[in-house]
Amino acid sequence: MEVEQENDASTEVADEEMQASLTTIDAPSVSIAAIPVPMVQPVVPSFAPPLVAPPLAPIPVIPSIIPVPLAPVPIRPPVLNPPIAQNGEVGTGDSDSDEEDVAAGKTTQGSSGDYEISEESKIVRERQEKAMRDLLMKRRAAALAVPTNDMAVRARLRRLGEPITLFGEREMERRDRLRMLMAKLDAEGQLEKLMKAHEDEEAAASARKDEVEEEMLQYPFYTEGTKELLEARMHITKFSILRANERLQQARRKRDDPDEDLDAEIDFALRQAESLVLDCSEIGDDRPLSGCSFSNDGRMLATCSLTGVAKIWSMPQLEKISVLKGHAERATDVKFSPLYDHVATASADRTAKLWNSDGVLLKTFEGHLDRLARISFHPSGKYLGTTSFDKTWRLWHVESGTELLLQEGHSRSVYGISFHPDGSLAASCGLDALTRVWDLRSGRSILALEGHVKPVLGVSFSPNGYHLASGSEDNTCRIWDLRKRKSIYIIPAHSNLISQVKFEPQEGYYLVTASYDMTAKVWSSRDFKPVKTLSGHEAKVTSADVTGDGQYIATVSHDRTIKLWSSRSINQEKPMDVDETDFSQR
Repeated sequence: MEVEQENDASTEVADEEMQASLTTIDAPSVSIAAIPVPMVQPVVPSFAPPLVAPPLAPIPVIPSIIPVPLAPVPIRPPVLNPPIAQNGEVGTGDSDSDEEDVAAGKTTQGSSGDYEISEESKIVRERQEKAMRDLLMKRRAAALAVPTNDMAVRARLRRLGEPITLFGEREMERRDRLRMLMAKLDAEGQLEKLMKAHEDEEAAASARKDEVEEEMLQYPFYTEGTKELLEARMHITKFSILRANERLQQARRKRDDPDEDLDAEIDFALRQAESLVLDCSEIGDDRPLSGCSFSNDGRMLATCSLTGVAKIWSMPQLEKISVLKGHAERATDVKFSPLYDHVATASADRTAKLWNSDGVLLKTFEGHLDRLARISFHPSGKYLGTTSFDKTWRLWHVESGTELLLQEGHSRSVYGISFHPDGSLAASCGLDALTRVWDLRSGRSILALEGHVKPVLGVSFSPNGYHLASGSEDNTCRIWDLRKRKSIYIIPAHSNLISQVKFEPQEGYYLVTASYDMTAKVWSSRDFKPVKTLSGHEAKVTSADVTGDGQYIATVSHDRTIKLWSSRSINQEKPMDVDETDFSQR
């Protein structure tokens, strides 16, 4: 029945459509092309349709692709992200199109509720707001005036009721913490009130402190020297003026005299140094040797060893003259006095001793708190400088044996010392890789020569008055110009540490370096090129010295030997040793 009813209904619809089409054809005033084709439900004709024009026939449509009558399409509610804050302001669009789209969506849905913000969007918004607050806090903190002195920073933190330091906190971190704290208080409007109260308290405390300080004894910021030190400074000043005057007059004479040829003199001295040969080798002690020194006239040589014994030898045969026994520990250095045939020795027993050439003990210098390293006589011969591992070097009066000066300034052990030829300056070097130049007339440190990367073990002034050589564990020797206050040349001298440096004492035409690579080398002071390598030792070379005329160089080593090097010109002048034994009687 249902099928028949559907067929009847479809038949009626078909008849009506046919009549409408015939009416349309009969009307002359209507154009065929303008007739719209309505979208109709698919029908199944139960009879044969009449013959009509093909364009006017109804077009069957497949049921599966028949479009559904248009209806409101449900719009999926979008998940709107919150507007991103830019520089503290909520971002806005250039037009109201977004708002119109949202209103249209709401109208379509027929709901009037607000959009929900997801948890992720909330987290992003909170993160952005926090970043903005931090940025504003940093800007405010950068505009605040914070003390740069660490003590003032600590005091300010204490006044603000904060811990003055945190575990592992450094100076800059502490200052940044104070800056952020002040910015926070400033943002909350509490800084001015709080600081005003603390300033009032500080003013009251400072007033009480001033009253107390007036009653207290005021001590000087420096250590007051003794009368003996004042007299020594005056003597050194007078002595240095005379020596400097002589040196400058000699330099002017060489410059102005047409007969003086400086280059020829340097070439002659370098040729002599280049012709140095091993002249003599002698076993100096049962244990390694640690120091050597020529006398002022070059007729004697003093050596010391790890046995604590020093010995004096005659030149040039190296025959033993005397033995200096008295130290309880190993001897570290030995030096001849520039005036008399007196010898000073340094030891690891924290003392220095003064002897005569016959081996008689004259003075003992006690005062250092750790073992001694190198020692040196002042050019006047009246003062002795000693260095020690207690981070100080000291100046002693030779005749009285009193300590005139205890000089600090190095952060680690002091190892080497040298006096200027004029006597006005002293140079000290140490394990802190630093070389300091001191003015003995005022006691001030006038130069701090930085450049070595490892401990500096040797230092020597040039006779020209303005060059200073230093040797270090970094295997280099640096030449410093005191006039320019900087290093002018770096000599990559050895393959191991440099234990001693020494300028030729007469004119300073060449420089000698001793090293733990078992060699000593001679360098030109004109261009600091190598002149001669003195090879012969079988162990570390610990010290070297040059005679006043530059004819002999002595080296001592851990192989327990003393080696004497001389130029060939001297060897040619020596008579040949002839054995006068009468072989005819044998």
